[in-house]
Amino acid sequence: MSLRSPLGRVRGLGSAKEGTAHWWAQRVTAIALVPLALWFVASILSLIGADYATTTAWIGMPVPAVLLILLLTATFYHAQLGLQVVLEDYVHNEGLKLAAILLVKFACLVLGLAAVFGVLKIAFQG
Repeated sequence: MSLRSPLGRVRGLGSAKEGTAHWWAQRVTAIALVPLALWFVASILSLIGADYATTTAWIGMPVPAVLLILLLTATFYHAQLGLQVVLEDYVHNEGLKLAAILLVKFACLVLGLAAVFGVLKIAFQG
């Protein structure tokens, strides 16, 4: 017994088999962002009152640089996944939906790469 309609069976319409991976990626990035965000907030609070040289020296240390890159990567990927879901749910024009999703993916990629480049530039500068 099948719960699909006869028309759905004929057309072959059904699950695209990719929603689960997207859902898991969103959850994993959200879980990864919790300790990374807590570390970042604690680190920034410890740098209150520090001058530019102290802050750039902190970013230049290996552990903070790697953790910042992980934070930035997870943040932009999580944002891209979340915005894609919003666009898929609320934009009904297929052409506009595709264009918006591509724009969001491109923007998150470019902004994420720029942020990671900034951290690497500071880390390898000194």
